[in-house]
Amino acid sequence: MKYRTTSIAGGLSLALIAAFGPYWLLMPQPVLVETAEVVSATFQDTIEEDGRTRVRDRYLVSAPLSGRVQRLMLKAGDVIRTGQKLATITPPVSPLLDSRVRQELEAQVGAAEAGVEEAEALHEQANVLLAQAHADLERTRQLAQRDVAAAAQLEREDALLRSADRQAIAAERRSHAATHVLEQARAALRSASDPDSGESLAVLSPIDGRVLKVDQESESVVSQGTALIELGDPGDLEIAVDVLTTDAARIRQGDKVTIARWGGPADLQAMVRRVEPSGFTKISALGVEEQRVWVIIDIVSPRETWTSLGDGYRVEVRIVADEIDHAILVPTGALFRRGDAWNVFVVDQGRAHLREIKVTRLSARVAAIAKGIWPGDIVVVYPPSALAEGSKIRVQ
Repeated sequence: MKYRTTSIAGGLSLALIAAFGPYWLLMPQPVLVETAEVVSATFQDTIEEDGRTRVRDRYLVSAPLSGRVQRLMLKAGDVIRTGQKLATITPPVSPLLDSRVRQELEAQVGAAEAGVEEAEALHEQANVLLAQAHADLERTRQLAQRDVAAAAQLEREDALLRSADRQAIAAERRSHAATHVLEQARAALRSASDPDSGESLAVLSPIDGRVLKVDQESESVVSQGTALIELGDPGDLEIAVDVLTTDAARIRQGDKVTIARWGGPADLQAMVRRVEPSGFTKISALGVEEQRVWVIIDIVSPRETWTSLGDGYRVEVRIVADEIDHAILVPTGALFRRGDAWNVFVVDQGRAHLREIKVTRLSARVAAIAKGIWPGDIVVVYPPSALAEGSKIRVQ
C-alpha cells in the first residue's frame, strides 16, 4: 500500500510538471532596473569648467631709460610700498643723451601725462558707477522692506555694489600708478639732460603690494623699456575661465559661482563680473576645434577664508546659469522621448508604468518637472529596452 501511494504521488508530480512546466519557462521574468526617488529641491543648471586665478591688476615695471641697473635685492613675495625704491639706474660709460634720446624722453613724458589724464577719467567713471550702485542698493533695500523686491534681487545689487567698489579702488590705484610713471619719465628727462652729473635714477614702486616676479635680477646694462620687476596685490584676485560659446550665451553678469577643489577646506562663493564679447579657437584634448569665451569671476567670500589662494592657481568653478526654488527634480537619466513628449517609468507595486511629464528646465544631471509626477514617486533610471508598460521589475 505504501509503495502504491508513493507511485501515485510521483505520478501526480510528473503530471503537474508536464502541465505547468512550459508556463513557468515562458512566463516573463522581472526586468532588473535601477531606481531613484523624485524629490523637491532647488534646481540649478550649472556650467562646470576649470579656471585659473590671476592678480586683477599687474604692474610690469620697466627701465625708464637706458643705463646700468644695479643688482635687485628684492625676491618674489616681498612686500613693497608705494614710492619704495625697486632698482637704481646709473649712466653707462657712453653718454646717455643725444638729440634722438631727448626727443624720445620728451615724448615719453607726453605719453605719461596722457596716461595720467586717462587714469583720472577712468577713476571718475568708476566713482560714478559706485555711486549708482549705492543708489540702486538703497532703492532695492527699501523695496524689499515693502516686499516689492525679491531677496535675490537685493543680494544681486549688494554683490554688484561690492564689485563696483573694487573697481573704484583699482581705478584709484591705476591713477596713482600713472602719476608715478609720469614722475619717473620727468625724472629720467631731468637726469638725462645732465649726463656728466654722476646722478643715479631710482625706479620707484607705483603701488602697495608684493613682488610677483623679478625679470632682471643681476646687474647689467639695460635698454629703455627693459622689464625689471612685476608687481601686484595677491589679495586682489580674479578668476579667468574659458567656456564654450554655447554655454557663454546663457551666462549673465551677476550669476552665482561656486569655487571648488581650490585646496581649502570649504567651497568659495563668487560672482560673474564679465563675459568677454569676443571668442577664440581652442583645440581640445581630443583634437577638436572649439570656440570658447573668457568669463571673468570675482570672489565674494571673505578674504580671510582664502588667504592661501595665490596667483596662477587652478580652481574648479560651477557657474549657476539658471535656478528654480522648490522644484520637482528627476534624474536626467530617467527621461526619454516618445514622440514629442517626455516620459518616465514610475514604479508602483513592483511594476513599471509609463507616464508622460512636462519638463520646465533641463540640466546635465537633473530635470525640473512642471506636471506629471510628484515628490516621493519612484522612477526607473536608464530604463532598458525590454521595459514596457506594466512590466514586472526587480530593483538592483
